[in-house]
Amino acid sequence: MKIKAAVTPKKGEAFEIKDVELPDLDANDVLIKVAASGICHTDVSGRDTDMVDPPSVLGHEGAGIIEEVGPEVTDLKNGDHVVVSFASCGKCDNCLNGHPAHCENYAELNLNSHVDQETNELVERFFGQSSFASYSRVNQRNVVKIDKDIDLALAAPLGCGLQTGASTVLNVLKPESGSSIAVFGVGAVGLSAIMAAKIAGCENIIAVDLHENRLELAKELGATASIVSGKDADISGEIQKITGKGVQNILDTTGVDAVIEQAVSSLDSFGKLATVVTDDSFSVPLEILALKGASIVGTSQGDATPQEFIPEMISYYKDGQFPFDKMVKYYDFEEINQAFEESESGSVIKPVLRMDS
Repeated sequence: MKIKAAVTPKKGEAFEIKDVELPDLDANDVLIKVAASGICHTDVSGRDTDMVDPPSVLGHEGAGIIEEVGPEVTDLKNGDHVVVSFASCGKCDNCLNGHPAHCENYAELNLNSHVDQETNELVERFFGQSSFASYSRVNQRNVVKIDKDIDLALAAPLGCGLQTGASTVLNVLKPESGSSIAVFGVGAVGLSAIMAAKIAGCENIIAVDLHENRLELAKELGATASIVSGKDADISGEIQKITGKGVQNILDTTGVDAVIEQAVSSLDSFGKLATVVTDDSFSVPLEILALKGASIVGTSQGDATPQEFIPEMISYYKDGQFPFDKMVKYYDFEEINQAFEESESGSVIKPVLRMDS
C-alpha cells in the first residue's frame, strides 16, 4: 500500500515527506495507522551516521490504531490502541529468559532502515516500525495494547526514551528506599529516571546537566538537588557536599568521557553506575572502581519487557507519579525538521509528531 513517510534521502540530509510503498503483512504482523511518533536521540543518530542505509524512514516511538492483523496474530485486533516499542526475535536465550531488550538479534532487527530506490518499497524498518509515516507494519511482539482513555500522541514516547530512563532505575539499578541517586544528563531519558527515582523512594535525587531550564524541570519532577555541569564544574565535589560521601546509584545518559570520570568519582563504596549510551565509547578509571568496589552496568531499554513496563508507566502517570506530559511538545508531521532542530538545540525535551493534526 502507498503511505506518506518522512524520508532521509542521504546521510545528514533533512527529511522529505514522500509517498512510499509499504509491503503486505506477514502472518505475525499488524498494520497500524500511526497517530503520533516521538523523536529520540537515536533518530538523530539514524539520520546523521552510518547506522542505516538511506534513503530510509526512521521513527521508533510510534503509537496508533490497528487496522489489520495477520492470520497468526493472537492478542491484538482491529481498533486496538497501541504503543510500538523495539523489535526482538522471541527465540534467542535472552528473549526466552525475559530479556527481550538484550535480544541476540537486536542490532539486525532494529538498527536499519532502507527504501528500495527501484520499487520505492520500505524493505527495512527502523526498530521494526519506521513510524515517521502515516502507516506502520509491525510484528506483534513490538506492540503493546493500551487503554483508549490515554491520548495516543502522549503515549507515543513511552516506547523507547521514557521506558529506557524509568526502567533503568526501577529494573536495573533497583535503588532501595532512602538511598541516593544522581542522573547525569536530564533530557527525556534522564527526566524519566528522576521520576522513577522518586517512585522508588530515593532520598537524595541529584540532577546534573548543562541546561538550567532542564534542571528546573528536574526539580519539578522530583530532583532534590541540581548541579550545573560544564568544563570547570567539580561535580564530584558538589555531590560530596550534598550527600556527605557520594551516591549509591548513578545513571549516565551522556557517554561523555569527562562526565563518566566525574560520575565514577561520585560513586559511594559499592555503588553502581548504569549507562544507556549505545553510539559512543568512553574510558573508565578502573582504579577508582576497584578501590570503591563499585560497578558499571550497560543496559538497553532499561532491560524492560514493554508489554509489562509500558502499562506500568501509564498507571504511574494516571496516579500522578509520572507526569511525563510536562516534557512533551507537539508538532505537525510536516514540521519534522523544525522538531529535530529544536530538540538538538536543547530548547525542547521530547518532541512528538502528530500525523493527523
